Amino acid sequence: MLQRVIPRIRSVLRPAQTTRLLHIQPFKAFRPPPELTQDLIAPPYDTLSSEEARVLAAGNSKSFLRVNKAEIDFAPEVSPYDEKVYQKAKSNLEDFIRNGWLIRDTSNSFYIYAQKMGTHIQYGVCAGVRVKDYKSNIIKKHELTVKKKEDDRTKLTYIQNANVGLVFLTYRQSTHIDALVQEITRANPESRAIAPDDQTEHMVWPVSDPQKVAALQAAFEPVPVAYIADGHHRSASAFRVGEMKIDEAKAAGLNVTGEEPFCHFMAVLFPAPQLQVLNYNRVVRDLNGLTADQFLAKVCEKFDVNELKQGQSLDPPNKGTFSMYLNGKWMRLAAKSGSFDAADPVKSLDVQVLYDNLLSSILAIGNPRTDERIKYVGGIRGTNELVSLVKDQGWAVAFAMHPVSVDEVMDIADAGAIMPPKATWFEPKLKSGLIVRTLDS
Repeated sequence: MLQRVIPRIRSVLRPAQTTRLLHIQPFKAFRPPPELTQDLIAPPYDTLSSEEARVLAAGNSKSFLRVNKAEIDFAPEVSPYDEKVYQKAKSNLEDFIRNGWLIRDTSNSFYIYAQKMGTHIQYGVCAGVRVKDYKSNIIKKHELTVKKKEDDRTKLTYIQNANVGLVFLTYRQSTHIDALVQEITRANPESRAIAPDDQTEHMVWPVSDPQKVAALQAAFEPVPVAYIADGHHRSASAFRVGEMKIDEAKAAGLNVTGEEPFCHFMAVLFPAPQLQVLNYNRVVRDLNGLTADQFLAKVCEKFDVNELKQGQSLDPPNKGTFSMYLNGKWMRLAAKSGSFDAADPVKSLDVQVLYDNLLSSILAIGNPRTDERIKYVGGIRGTNELVSLVKDQGWAVAFAMHPVSVDEVMDIADAGAIMPPKATWFEPKLKSGLIVRTLDS
């Protein structure tokens, strides 16, 4: 069947006389033996604090947190950015390989990575993507990065000579890719694990058969671009390390073709329709010197406000609506017509509407990336977390948001624009320890 699929994909989908745009490359991954997958699986490094990581990894020498958050092997007073932490991360990765907790595949492969959260399931293709595609914006971004965080992952990637974290990419749907992935995943996954932090299920199918590898590669040829959904710091640091490796190779007199492993970094590509974006909520420390009544009066200038009755859903029902918790009451806010530029893909985002018409103008929140009077709460924590922060922890007001859509993310990236901070919360999160790629594989 696959021998017939490859030429059909090329003839039907690839425009005549065009060069391949998005290129994916198979590689020889390091993966845990199936029976150890449950021991290794761990959250990505940036979704939990060092202390939370210490608790989660306690008593488990095989937890991958020892590779991607190696500060947990030191006393709490040791900085995560201390040189010895990076060296420990390198030696821990080497130990995992030496102990047989990570074993290198013998064939260049793609990997189908599925995630299941409740009834929701999504299937991605794990592959190497080109450093130059990141540079030329074939891999599109929608967020700015923080230099300190980017420098941290760059140093870790360079010292470990490996991609230990997955970059989460998405692309506009291809029914041909969907069909190939569906065919591959009819078989049972080779490895399966339940994430200890959120109880999501994660499954991996290696794809090493040359015909299937070629079929997937051909199916991606017509895909013009990919979009970073989650992992802007991981992708930026992987790009920087790739550029460093390329420069080093050229300085050594080597002819760099662009096909070398260090010219690529590891990512998982998911079709956009399968993705699940949750709301990214906000709480603010104080009312900027206003009484609750004064604050509410100012809110009513740009929003229609109605108190929610008991039993009504607290989730904003559609774009342009918000739920606000103030003085023990939930209220529904709806942005008034004309209060924002509906034609602007950024200005019309709910997170920007709230910032422009309330957080900045009324509550005087400054830089939303750095102002300590605002806190961001992933929607996975629910509205009960917002109530707890206001009632029990001294925050003044909370806002539940309507989720940004994947189409909005892609449209903003296509426009070359940048989304406001903390606009998207993709769930489930990609986990670490299931697939590792060294820069020589």
